[in-house]
Amino acid sequence: MVENIEQRSPDDEVVMDKPTSQWSDLWKKEDYMAIWLGFFILLVGVLIYFNNAPSGMDQTISSANATLEEQADRAPFKTIEWYQAMDAKSKLKATGSSIGKTIKEFTSKPQGWSGNPVHAFYMSEETAGEIRRKASVKYEAASQRAEAALEEAKQAQQAAAAANFNNESLNEQATDEIIQWREAKASASSAKKKVGVSAYNQIPHLIGLMIVLAVFFGIGMKFMGKSFGQFVKGFLFVFLIAILAYTAASNATMKHYGIGYAAWAILFGLIISNTVGTPKWVMPSVQTEYFIKTGLVLLGAEILFGKILSIGVPGIFVAWVVTPTVLITTYIVGQKLIRIPSKTLNMTISADMSVCGVSAAIATAAACRAKKEELTLAVGLSLVFTSIMMILMPAFIKAVGMPEILGGAWMGGTIDATGAVAAAGAFLGERALYTAATIKMIQNVLIGVIAFGVAVYWCAKVDCAPGQRVSAVEIWHRFPKFVIGFITASIVFSFMYSSMGADVSYAVIDHGALRGMSKIFRGWFFCLAFVSIGLATNFRELKEYFKGGKPLILYICGQTLNLCLTLLMAYIMFYKVFPEITARI
Repeated sequence: MVENIEQRSPDDEVVMDKPTSQWSDLWKKEDYMAIWLGFFILLVGVLIYFNNAPSGMDQTISSANATLEEQADRAPFKTIEWYQAMDAKSKLKATGSSIGKTIKEFTSKPQGWSGNPVHAFYMSEETAGEIRRKASVKYEAASQRAEAALEEAKQAQQAAAAANFNNESLNEQATDEIIQWREAKASASSAKKKVGVSAYNQIPHLIGLMIVLAVFFGIGMKFMGKSFGQFVKGFLFVFLIAILAYTAASNATMKHYGIGYAAWAILFGLIISNTVGTPKWVMPSVQTEYFIKTGLVLLGAEILFGKILSIGVPGIFVAWVVTPTVLITTYIVGQKLIRIPSKTLNMTISADMSVCGVSAAIATAAACRAKKEELTLAVGLSLVFTSIMMILMPAFIKAVGMPEILGGAWMGGTIDATGAVAAAGAFLGERALYTAATIKMIQNVLIGVIAFGVAVYWCAKVDCAPGQRVSAVEIWHRFPKFVIGFITASIVFSFMYSSMGADVSYAVIDHGALRGMSKIFRGWFFCLAFVSIGLATNFRELKEYFKGGKPLILYICGQTLNLCLTLLMAYIMFYKVFPEITARI
């Protein structure tokens, strides 16, 4: 029999639903509401972008695939024609449609800026013209370098072809020249973006988005039996802080050092809550779990099993063997050696650090019923170390000359946030980015598994009276229900992806329903959640958890183990057991 744990307010603790047999409650619970809202956004995204596929998509894909097949048979390396065919397919994006551009403009965050913060919201045509003029000079130079690199690559490839691709030295030289061309082309593409800068005014769009999100979440609050008016009233304040967080994160210096919106959102919220105090009329809108659970349902749609399998067994070993090993070991060390007083804090930090940061922390905290202060502490540690690791790890990997794929696998398995993983991987190169992002995606699958495992363990061992058994029903009621939406979204979109084919899915799912809808709103939902964490947290409430620095010691010990085991497993899997898979990446 499980001890009776009183259900508390969502603002007081991350709690689970009480047993209920009434189907009418399915739309009254926060977890279920997150599922409904999440799937509503996914459905709208599918309807919009599936009906706005790029023109000539099928013909372009057919022609490009024919070229890819021809070039694969022709040469033992990826030729210039091979890359050009891939580029042709990569330009097929449903987000490029008129409605896609409208959605992006309406939901876009504050723009990047360096010297003048006003440019985050507004830029005149005069200023935009000056930026275009300066950018044109750089783009022209970058474009010339790319053209010169292409000519050198063509000559090297022709020399290799003259030898029927049987000369290993000529093949390697052609490969190197082609890679240099790709790098030069990427630099030119990056420079070209500023050439297209135009005047903008984000303020009306941000106001419109605020109204839409207030109504969107407010309706959910109404269905859950809470006040629509009170929520909307306070939401204005929460949304404004979210805008400030995005504005700070969009600064060029902050981008360089990897200090993202999450850290700023929590920081601004903490400053308010620990100085003047969060106004009482704002508190009905401080809904951390509500915002982030809806975002996590959307995250599930981005975890596609086809992409997971594309990197093969090595990635699965790195993500699915090391992660639970580190989690369990860190929890045991926290209890036996470091002696963390709170088991729920210990477990939340362990999951946060070993799986995938905030997402795993939310799911695990719900499963073990951690206090909101404990969740805040775990998230804070994650954000600090993520910012540090995304800068130091790529620099270290380059300094020691570590292979690109090994470095990507290492970062994918250890850096917490998906966005930070992508940024760090891109610093090393395309193959590192692909490897790191895929392994992180594989690791994200464990969110549901870990939540279920923690729910079972907590019911059977922690909250269960000695000598008594826990019922399966109690495990079900403790299990965070929004994870079901996360898993369902993953299964549904994985099926859609496989049934439509990789190329069509890239155009209408990856660069349509996901990038053009789901990811945009998920970013806003997460930012609102981080703001809520800060606004609902007082340092006095966290003080007792910092005694002796034990949470920090636990995180450092766990992350050190994670770094060592992930690097070892990645090396063994990618370079000793499955080198043929590594060669194909």
